[in-house]
Amino acid sequence: MVPVVEESAIIGKRQVVTGHVRVRTVTDTVEELAHASVQREDIEVTRVPIDRVVETAPEIRTEGDVTIVPVLEEVLVVEKRLVLKEELHIRRRVETETVEVPVTLRKQRAVVEREPPDGAAVDDKADPETDNPPPR
Repeated sequence: MVPVVEESAIIGKRQVVTGHVRVRTVTDTVEELAHASVQREDIEVTRVPIDRVVETAPEIRTEGDVTIVPVLEEVLVVEKRLVLKEELHIRRRVETETVEVPVTLRKQRAVVEREPPDGAAVDDKADPETDNPPPR
């Protein structure tokens, strides 16, 4: 009688640490000049004497870029009359000025370092084709 022998294989898996990854952020600051346009508005008031008798008070009106505000006074004579004393002519002037203000801008970037099991840090700038670190 011939003995029959049979082999069997058992396959298992286990986790093995092959290295660690360290991620840190670096904040860089950059000085730049910020450019902006700002407007300033000046008001110029001119008094224009009129001294004319009117029946009713004139309305505030606008002629071009000038706003005219009537100034009235009641004068006592034999009868009461409405006298337009003066008008205020108000003109707006808009000036645009470019200003430069130094500002500090912050930019963050991530640095990834791989640590092999022996503990030496490897920079993430390794060649992805060969996974070899660059020469130091």
